[in-house]
Amino acid sequence: MARKKLIIDGKSLTLNKIEYFLKENPVVSLSNESKRKVIKTRKLIDKWVDEGEVIYGVTTGFGEFANVSISKKDIEKLQENLIVSHSTGVGDPLPPFIVKIMMLLRVNALSSGYSGIRLETLELLTEMINNNIIPVIPSQGSVGSSGDLAPLAHLVLAMIGKGEVQIYNDVLNEDQHKVKILKSSQAFKRFGLTPVKLAAKEGLALINGTQMMTAFASYICIEAKKLEKIADIAGSLSHETLRGTDNAFDLRLHKLRPFPGQIAVAKNILTMIKGSEIRESHRENDPRVQDSYSIRCIPQIHGASRDSIDYVCSRVEIEINSVNDNPLIFSEDEAHLEGGNFHGQPMALALDFMAIALSEYANVSERRTERMLNGSLSNLPRFLALNGGLNSGLMIAQYTSAALVSENKVLAHPASVDSIPTSANQEDHNSMGSISARKCFQILKNVQNVLAIEILTACQGLEFHKPMKPGQGTKIVYDAIREKVAPLLTDRIIYKDIESVKKILYKSILYDKVIKKINLQ
Repeated sequence: MARKKLIIDGKSLTLNKIEYFLKENPVVSLSNESKRKVIKTRKLIDKWVDEGEVIYGVTTGFGEFANVSISKKDIEKLQENLIVSHSTGVGDPLPPFIVKIMMLLRVNALSSGYSGIRLETLELLTEMINNNIIPVIPSQGSVGSSGDLAPLAHLVLAMIGKGEVQIYNDVLNEDQHKVKILKSSQAFKRFGLTPVKLAAKEGLALINGTQMMTAFASYICIEAKKLEKIADIAGSLSHETLRGTDNAFDLRLHKLRPFPGQIAVAKNILTMIKGSEIRESHRENDPRVQDSYSIRCIPQIHGASRDSIDYVCSRVEIEINSVNDNPLIFSEDEAHLEGGNFHGQPMALALDFMAIALSEYANVSERRTERMLNGSLSNLPRFLALNGGLNSGLMIAQYTSAALVSENKVLAHPASVDSIPTSANQEDHNSMGSISARKCFQILKNVQNVLAIEILTACQGLEFHKPMKPGQGTKIVYDAIREKVAPLLTDRIIYKDIESVKKILYKSILYDKVIKKINLQ
């Protein structure tokens, strides 16, 4: 079967296309317009080199060495030295899907035709993508300007035949511990490719950019958009288990404070619990006037995070179609401009904001889990255990949620408020956006686990309301969970249940069975 295609032109990449790129593994190629622009700009670079034009990073050194002239005979050596000297990363390798997004984003930025790279160099990078030759890139070492220098240098190190790579069939699902690490030169031979010998400007064009932090940001945004619906599902299930009132979700309330996220969440909760026999059972003669904040304020809390996610995603979609190296070449004017588009501040702030928004989902989720397990608050068996005392039920699942929530509070401290000068104070303000990105990625994973624990807990709580049935949406979720996870009758290994719930939540099963079926917003 022929592979699908993804045409890159530097201006039309979206988060949806990046998700498609990861899942469908299409053949990536440059648009004809991009090829024309790249060739035209490259001719101008070659002309300037022949004429001895002074251009930062082309005929000069880098950073504090910007005042050092480089002779024409050393220009190619300058570019290779740049890559070798800047490959200083440490730490565990980046996930392969993050690296693959990095590669796509770099191709997209360079295809705009403002960077001066040769077409054949850019096409080698697309061939690496198309054959899933993924560079091994250490995760630490970037200060977020002049872009993600060290991580991108490791990417280019593979392109020049001096780095290490892994070859994946599927970057999302492959067990990377079973994938052999190869020298990039060996991998290129297998696929009939030749390492590039960098020409003037090319090394700088390839490593000057925000692609590591933006790759993380792109992936986090894709998953966060799913997570916001899963959080509403979790809150709905907890609402059913705790026999909450639906008065707090009345749209008359929310239209008086018309934040889009708040209204969408209220609608989702009402959709999920529609027709609930549990809700109807206590509509009259319930001594409780109103529920706790973690239930009553779901629209306000989830809605604020939802609006924050939408904002961050809008910033990321600007960045993924931006040109962010230096200097930039304007072929129509035959001009080169030294500037700072590589600075990661827009992504650093956005990712710190995303970290806070995601953390709040976990904060309120853990409170609902605690409420369901606390017999004095839920009026259900303590820890939802049968024969409590002999059995501990889900007691320690809440400990795990508490641990993850506490960890998130540490990780949510903004990295962007810090800056350490580099390059002898020439680069005297750095964004630390790569640190924002890696912290936010860990928070995302923590929140996924916390919500899985809440949903596992709520489904156990629903056992004690039988034979009453939950609402139309909550029942679908309950049934989907029960296909893989049986009710907890006696103590068993709980982490396996948590993993089973996660697979249902994050492997499209829940999306197909609930979100599409009942049209959650």
